[in-house]
Amino acid sequence: MSDKANSGERIAKVMARAGLASRREAEAWIEAGRVSVNGKVISSPALNVTAADRIVIDGQPMPRRERTRLFLYSKPRGLVTTHSDPEGRPTIFGALPKKLPRLISVGRLDINTEGLLLLTNDGGLARALELPSTAWLRRYRVRANGRVEQAALDKLRDGITIDGIHYGAIEALLERQQGANVWLSFAIREGKNREVRKVLEQLGLRVNRLIRVSYGPFMLGDLPEGSVKEVETAALRAELGEKIVRESGADFAAPLVSDDERVPRRHAGASRRDEPGIQRQAQRPRLDSGSPLRGSRNDQPEPDKRPSHKKRAPRRDRRKSGPRPAYPRAK
Repeated sequence: MSDKANSGERIAKVMARAGLASRREAEAWIEAGRVSVNGKVISSPALNVTAADRIVIDGQPMPRRERTRLFLYSKPRGLVTTHSDPEGRPTIFGALPKKLPRLISVGRLDINTEGLLLLTNDGGLARALELPSTAWLRRYRVRANGRVEQAALDKLRDGITIDGIHYGAIEALLERQQGANVWLSFAIREGKNREVRKVLEQLGLRVNRLIRVSYGPFMLGDLPEGSVKEVETAALRAELGEKIVRESGADFAAPLVSDDERVPRRHAGASRRDEPGIQRQAQRPRLDSGSPLRGSRNDQPEPDKRPSHKKRAPRRDRRKSGPRPAYPRAK
């Protein structure tokens, strides 16, 4: 095998890291003949490229890689965690503020689960945070119909096997009984598909509300539902630790990239706005640390502070109309 084949990274991975698309989407673009390397159109994603290679997509040079970024999103119920849904259900990416970069989710929350969802522009980081070896604790608050004793929850520390699927150690605490429901705190490290619901069903409980409150060191806190908050670069690097940074290939030295640089233009007659998950905006807003993504207060019109009651008539100019007329006093 040549040195070229052994060096560099797969082209779909490089495209994904540049914030253009997921790996799967990048592979589809390659198979559709939209990508060329060093002047030659390629049809297979089985190609390694390096920084010395010239990659062109839809006739435009591939934008430079953007700095690794991570956002906290307070997901509402009723949204699916995908860029497009074949059933036409609303998605989180359709609900996000339009001026964010193209993001992918770290894992998923199902349509009826709410709370903290991590979003990043770096596919390598997303995969690293999803790996079982990372073993970050995911904490939930759960409301479920039925009754359970703490002794039954304590047994989950040894794991449980349901329908041939083994779920690892689970930390579960009975918080309180509320009518026909119980409130629990639930902590898992694997995050298998519908794990919380399936485990509690095995204990005779039917989950009717599920809120993720933390993922590793990142907390939902008081982030309002539907809001997004970016983690500052310095804090992000510190929370990830050198091992995850190294294994994910996260790049904190790269610059921020404008939308015009990030998204290459299509040939005439085709619009990238029609592609799922790709949104073009003229400018990205600044994010204030610790606050939801919102427009600047200075951009909002000043409210009308005048009272709503009817204005008084202007006072008479006595110099023109003479003294005020005398009115008879009431007896």
